[in-house]
Amino acid sequence: MRHCPSRENAAVHIKRVKMNLPPDGYVGIMVITDKQFGNMELYFGKKEKELPAVPQQLSLF
Repeated sequence: MRHCPSRENAAVHIKRVKMNLPPDGYVGIMVITDKQFGNMELYFGKKEKELPAVPQQLSLF
């Protein structure tokens, strides 16, 4: 998994992966937005647990 701050940045990494595909095996690339990622529901067993606090997003320029 890799976070990319923009679609253009993701395209650079996708190109890099495509240039280095293994001769055998399977590589999948899925691009999702921050909002889609934030709407994911994760389940680990049947007991309900309190969600951890969401950390503040940091952007470096």
